[in-house]
Amino acid sequence: MSALPLTERAAWQALLAHQRRISNMHLRQLFADDAQRSERLVAQDADLYLDYSKNRVTDETMTLLQQLAREGGVADRIEQMVGGQLLNDTE
Repeated sequence: MSALPLTERAAWQALLAHQRRISNMHLRQLFADDAQRSERLVAQDADLYLDYSKNRVTDETMTLLQQLAREGGVADRIEQMVGGQLLNDTE
C-alpha cells in the first residue's frame, strides 16, 4: 500500500491523463467501436448488477482503476474488514 496521497500516486496520474484522452468520446462511438462492450463491461453478483458500459469508460479505464486499487491496498483492507479488524479508529 502506498503512503502517498491519492492524487500523487502513479495510477491516479495515469487516470487523469487517460480521462483527458477520452473526455470527448461519445458513448455512441464507444458502442460502435466495440460490439461486445455491453457484455464485457458489466459485473454481477447475487442481486447486484453494475453496467459500466453506459459510462465513458474503456478497458484501459478499468485497468487503471484496478491499478489504483492495488496501489491503495484495497484488497488488504477488505481482508481486514472481513476479518473483523478495526479499520477506522476515529469512530
